[in-house]
Amino acid sequence: MSTTIKHIAVIRLSAMGDVAMTVPVIRAFVAQHPDVKITVVSRPFFKPFFDTIPEVHFFPIDLEKKHKGFIGLFRLFRELKALGVDALADLHNVLRSKMVTLFFKLNGFKTATVDKGRQGKKELTQAENKIFKPLTSMVQRHQDVFKKLGLSIDLSNPSFPKFENLTTEKTQKWIGIAPFAQYDSKVYPFDLMQEVVTLLAQSQENKIFLFGGGKKEVALLNILADGKSNVENFAGKVKLPQEMQIISNLDVMLSMDSGNAHIAAILGTKVITLWGATHPYAGFMPFNQPLERCLTSDREKYPLLPTSVYGNKIVEGYQDAMRTITPEMVVEKVNELL
Repeated sequence: MSTTIKHIAVIRLSAMGDVAMTVPVIRAFVAQHPDVKITVVSRPFFKPFFDTIPEVHFFPIDLEKKHKGFIGLFRLFRELKALGVDALADLHNVLRSKMVTLFFKLNGFKTATVDKGRQGKKELTQAENKIFKPLTSMVQRHQDVFKKLGLSIDLSNPSFPKFENLTTEKTQKWIGIAPFAQYDSKVYPFDLMQEVVTLLAQSQENKIFLFGGGKKEVALLNILADGKSNVENFAGKVKLPQEMQIISNLDVMLSMDSGNAHIAAILGTKVITLWGATHPYAGFMPFNQPLERCLTSDREKYPLLPTSVYGNKIVEGYQDAMRTITPEMVVEKVNELL
């Protein structure tokens, strides 16, 4: 079999932020290796991320039926092979992607799997003998997978997609706010977020767009927007492609350590992130954003931070850690970037 790779399948199935973080790497890859075809295997919902890279072929995985279980994953391997795929980049490193990798490997194809740096993350988040230092970013880890396949990627001068056809004429400074995350330990206290929105809305030069999803979030965002003519709640009103169009035209996005931060970053928007139980040192800082745009909870008052990589661990007494980030600090940082 030829050692020259012509067609790589890239697999990353979830979560939103993690899938988004593959985009800048793949965008740079297709620009720097135009002779190598890329097929991205992911959940159908994430297709809009890759629609911004016309050269990429998107393969929607069906984990409920067609590609469920061992037989389904073998079917996936055969379908990818039929497309002419001759190498696999596993950017997920979970049981499902490992199975697909194994099928490719057993059939003599070249494969490479992401190293998630689990030991370093454990040392960063453990309560005792914590090693508090920055870990390799997930974007760099994705780059390293392609390097293992013999194809290096330079991300020093990234490009971003341009979205035209604005839904409304832009006459103000556009600020996006995405105040939610999967876990409560990553969510800025609602009363403080109300203060942030109120302070930013005082200037009619600002137009604020609120992002979220689900009935509970929509109701909370309605409270944030209530009585403010320059605050608009987009939750539940637009689908992902339209949301990306709006986000790409923001002057700044304020987000938690969550998917919206990564979506904004891959669209070239300036991103300010607020960090509670998690920390940018774990490698999930939004792409191409400097560390000073990450506002972290006070480690002098809460020395066990970060307590978790994903925010899914509750540490007693740490519920108010994010209150050490004051609304004034947040607003000052937003105004600085505006």
